[in-house]
Amino acid sequence: MIDTHSHIYGPEFDEDRDLVVQRAREAGVEHILLPNINAGTIPPMLDLCRQYPDYCHPMMGLHPEDVREDWEQVLADMWHRLQSPGHPYVAVGEVGLDFYWDQTYRQEQLEAFEQQVCWARDLSLPLVIHSRAAHRELVDVMERHRADRLTGIFHCFGGTADEARELLSFEGFFLGIGGVLTYKKSALPDVLRHVPLQRIVLETDAPYLAPVPHRGRRNESAYVCDVLQGLAKVYDCAPSEVDKMTTKAAKRLFNLP
Repeated sequence: MIDTHSHIYGPEFDEDRDLVVQRAREAGVEHILLPNINAGTIPPMLDLCRQYPDYCHPMMGLHPEDVREDWEQVLADMWHRLQSPGHPYVAVGEVGLDFYWDQTYRQEQLEAFEQQVCWARDLSLPLVIHSRAAHRELVDVMERHRADRLTGIFHCFGGTADEARELLSFEGFFLGIGGVLTYKKSALPDVLRHVPLQRIVLETDAPYLAPVPHRGRRNESAYVCDVLQGLAKVYDCAPSEVDKMTTKAAKRLFNLP
């Protein structure tokens, strides 16, 4: 298994981070991928990756909810990091659009997202995309880059079958599926029956959105196995088949050993 989206470098894990990594290893997690959030999260993220080389892998990007007045300066520093020879970043992420709570920086979010999509194109890196209350705007940006042979993940997918179909029309992209799949009232099981298993990767989004039976508690990478079990039920197949296919997809996408 590969947890393609985890924020275990965050302060929620300061008291037991080593144990969290240990539990992930014991659960069968081969790699943990770490999306960046903002300028302040870069040092703890890189510290964790130095502590667990070849196991924890960093991304570089500015989360849409963290796009503020200084977004251009923040992106300039991030772009400099991505251009450094031998940089460790496996993707441009976590980037995207989020108009759910606040649209104060709507235009800035759109400009920042477009710029980071261009980074992925120019550097031949996958994108890890966050989208909430912004599906149409997201697709509009992606359509402008359809010919750019982009790859990546639509993280924390929770949309309709039609939205899944529209997103997966972008070849080279996968849906990131996490704990929401396991929730009692989740519509995801029905939606995913229209999605090939080959276009899905596992994620936790730790510390958020813990799957059943851990719902309501802090999420962690070891719980990706509960997502895997949920997918096995949806696709009526052995958990080992979900493991094999999602791991193969993630390794190919992020060029992991």
